[in-house]
Amino acid sequence: MSDCLFCRIVAGAIPSQKVFEDEDLIAVRDINPQAPVHVLLLPKKHIASVLDAKESDSELLGRIALVAGKIARQEGIAERGFRLLTNTGPDGGQAVAHLHYHLLGGRKMGWPPG
Repeated sequence: MSDCLFCRIVAGAIPSQKVFEDEDLIAVRDINPQAPVHVLLLPKKHIASVLDAKESDSELLGRIALVAGKIARQEGIAERGFRLLTNTGPDGGQAVAHLHYHLLGGRKMGWPPG
């Protein structure tokens, strides 16, 4: 089994609170939430970061955005607004080398974010 934390979550080796799953993606509640709603969207395919995505991943990346909208509606944050983001590299705040998107909502988000 991979040492990648998110690959282990995808494989079911680490328990998680799933809010969505299909053949390509899993979405789980963040264990250290930064907002009332904080969901991580994880591709099941291991891609280290957005910099490692290939043209062949285009459909998968688009699905992440569509699923994020579905989850935002499901979680009741779509009408007031939410933030969907990915961190890339150490200066971007990426803590796990597996592409993932944070869906945050349920409170007003500040700008600039960092």
